[in-house]
Amino acid sequence: MTFASRLGGWLFRQRTWLPLPLVAALLLIPPESDAPGAPLWITGALVVAIGEGIRLWAVHHIGAISRTRSDRLGPLVSSGPFALIRNPLYVGNILLWAGFAITAQLVWFAPIAIVLLALEYHAIVRWEEGLLEERIGQPYEHYMARVPRWLPSLSSRPEASAPAVAATFSWRQTLFSERGTLIAIGAGFLLLWLKARF
Repeated sequence: MTFASRLGGWLFRQRTWLPLPLVAALLLIPPESDAPGAPLWITGALVVAIGEGIRLWAVHHIGAISRTRSDRLGPLVSSGPFALIRNPLYVGNILLWAGFAITAQLVWFAPIAIVLLALEYHAIVRWEEGLLEERIGQPYEHYMARVPRWLPSLSSRPEASAPAVAATFSWRQTLFSERGTLIAIGAGFLLLWLKARF
């Protein structure tokens, strides 16, 4: 196991508290005095909505296994956003944080958050890919060869013969599974509103 993979496993297990420094930065760093408040709030909220939309779409296809804090694995899912990129949940997370940085009127902080999260998630993904290759084997290797890790390829087309779990969860199950993130988003906007007021 490589260092990146071992680091990814550790980061995966610590991911509950790892965002706390980002939260502190967004709440404690004062906004730029000349930042246009309303346009940044609207833009940030839009980016957050896109990020959460990607997450909801992904959770609709993968289900509650997305909430695991262990190395427990579900079936190989290659439908919905997983047919375009292998890690839509992490991409959604990155957009959420970038949107909150914009909403906090800390536009300069958004690229920092993106880079930090990209490094963290890249290490986690390397660890997850090792587990999936070991446990699922050739179907996952075929999926990796076909679907990009982070950015969708305009030239790739899904193969009809590719193994996939195409079942989706109900939207009620999806929203229930995603309730923690939805509550955190609401709390985030409330805290940023309070920060702007006081």
